[in-house]
Amino acid sequence: MTGPVTDLKLYQVGTFAAGNRLLDLEQRSVQAHPDRANSITSGHRACQGCGEALGARYVLDAAMRAAGGDVVVANATGCLEVFSTPYPESSWQVAWLHSLFGNAPAVAAGMAAGLRARGRDTRVVGQGGDGGTVDIGFGCLSGMFERNDDVLYVCYDNQGYMNTGVQRSGATPAAARTANTGTAGPEPGNSFGQGKSAPLIAMAHEIPYVATATVADLRDLERKVEKAMSIRGARYLHVLVPCPLGWAAGPSDTIKLARLAAQSGIFPVFEAEHGEVTAVTPIRRQVPVEEYLRLQGRFAHLFGKRARPDLVARIQAGADRNIARFGLIDADTETPTATEPGTGSD
Repeated sequence: MTGPVTDLKLYQVGTFAAGNRLLDLEQRSVQAHPDRANSITSGHRACQGCGEALGARYVLDAAMRAAGGDVVVANATGCLEVFSTPYPESSWQVAWLHSLFGNAPAVAAGMAAGLRARGRDTRVVGQGGDGGTVDIGFGCLSGMFERNDDVLYVCYDNQGYMNTGVQRSGATPAAARTANTGTAGPEPGNSFGQGKSAPLIAMAHEIPYVATATVADLRDLERKVEKAMSIRGARYLHVLVPCPLGWAAGPSDTIKLARLAAQSGIFPVFEAEHGEVTAVTPIRRQVPVEEYLRLQGRFAHLFGKRARPDLVARIQAGADRNIARFGLIDADTETPTATEPGTGSD
């Protein structure tokens, strides 16, 4: 005999968040929804803890939902392409095309033009790492922006050429050790003052939409993808995706590192439309850059017996400049000031 049925609600305790099981289906994140596209699925060869694999899955699943599954993708050569398509296999469950290292924005623009000529409304996403975007493909990307081609281009920024041996890129941060920025000399690691900010350059083109995001904030990333897919014209999304191999960090620290990058001000998270910043993700509790740097072996030379607190201070100054430039801390909010270099915990 069956007794009366009682609905049970399960709540998390001791945390600041409620699990997706408490939400209706339409309120859940794309990743928590049973009907997600799984655009990149099992079988790829990404390293354990790879931020780029996470970023690509989050972005493309959100884009697929926003476009009703009618999406094609142009993918630059790089880590993402190499680990996802070892011939003759593929981990992609979306219409996907591998372009050269430096022409993914142009290929995506051509795909969009061809589809439009055929009267199809299929949406186009171009994607690549920071090497293929900020350096090798930079001219093609600028051309895509100037023509205002109807493409969402996504840069998965792991701050180096990780696929070819961890060489410096135009997105590698100052003082970071790479295969070609050694730790000897008066200014060890990558030189200060080099490189470029692709999001700021994209803003200078005054395209319809520019945004930054990290893999640490899934809701924010999915929302920005969905917003970008609702807009026509050139759109640019720059996603920070920590690389355990290139950053010499623990695979379990990928999300923590992405979060600390935003909370320290090293990686400002914002949105812009037609060249003007329209929204920022505020820093609720600023952390010193040292807390972020110490988790990465590529910055190990800044600490220890030959510590360089002067260089840590320069990095901190850059983070503080980002905070001031984008208004990441509300003046009316009590936020602890970042500690002086050298005073953080080991």
